[in-house]
Amino acid sequence: MCETTAHRHSIFCVLPPYILQAIAQNVTKDQANAALQTLMTDTTFRSFRSQVAGEVVIQSVMGAEPTSKQRTIYNTNNSQNLPGTKVRGEGDKASGDPEVDEAYDGLGDTYDFYWDVFSRHSIDDAGLPLNATVHFDNKYDNAFWNGQQMVFGDGDGVLFNRFTISVDVIGHELTHGVTQNEAQLQYLNQPGALNESVSDVFGSLVKQYKLKQTADKADWLIGEGLLAKKVKGVALRSMKAPGTAYNDPTLGKDPQPADMKHFVKTFDDNGGVHINSGIPNHAFYLAATKIGGHAWEKAGHIWYDTLRDAKLRPNATFLRFAKLTVDNAARLYGIKSAERTAVKEAWAEVGVVVK
Repeated sequence: MCETTAHRHSIFCVLPPYILQAIAQNVTKDQANAALQTLMTDTTFRSFRSQVAGEVVIQSVMGAEPTSKQRTIYNTNNSQNLPGTKVRGEGDKASGDPEVDEAYDGLGDTYDFYWDVFSRHSIDDAGLPLNATVHFDNKYDNAFWNGQQMVFGDGDGVLFNRFTISVDVIGHELTHGVTQNEAQLQYLNQPGALNESVSDVFGSLVKQYKLKQTADKADWLIGEGLLAKKVKGVALRSMKAPGTAYNDPTLGKDPQPADMKHFVKTFDDNGGVHINSGIPNHAFYLAATKIGGHAWEKAGHIWYDTLRDAKLRPNATFLRFAKLTVDNAARLYGIKSAERTAVKEAWAEVGVVVK
């Protein structure tokens, strides 16, 4: 997330600010300048989200044929002039540029997941065209969703690879748009951590669905492939084992807790939204593996129905969200079902006890 407040029109970034701040403190002058430049760029584009918010609905209503993907990829050629030059449209052949083609495929993978699994027509369920810009800025170490499109940096090549490389990251960012249209979870403290967690959950499911993996075979990593070879780590986050994704002299140590005993109280990162999301992340992992099979088939439906539940308020706590997942599991599969039991037990294991 690039914003420092809980404003609903903020942009949502892949890299949390504490990673970029750690880089700025621990590396060479050139690398520090690159990290600071990324932070400054993130700040600049905070306001863009509010400027385009009204345009999204117009595009949704006027844009798409029913159940059809509409993808457009643009290239800014390392400038900040969004959206840039169109380089690939829906149905066009692969361009040969990895960033262009990965962005195109990732948007399609996310659309297909939401349509095939939930019959959801794009992220707003009204056919919003999916647009992305690649080669944004010079060695930009981030990617973000601004309410209208995805924007991807190339990475610096030393700490981070190109930001189109992980389909779960693309799914994560687009899911912020789903959450915005459904629950509008406040981006602060526990509601903000739930907002981040929902994006991790469905970002991971996009990847698992693409690879046709069962819950026990999935890696449950967010951002695998994003870290360059010299970095000591495997991803940005681990839903299976929060706090273990990286431990690097430059990036620092993954700060995510796996349970409420280790909940982090902080004013940074909007009250730790990228940090404490490890708790509901781990609850979903536990529920999905307890239920077994493909995680999107049952656990995914429980979480999706909870996200769309009218009882889910923008200021929801972990406990409130957990109770709604248990209630939705009972509604979908029965009050005495193994699925409801699995969800309730999963939350209890991370210290969120639903009575």
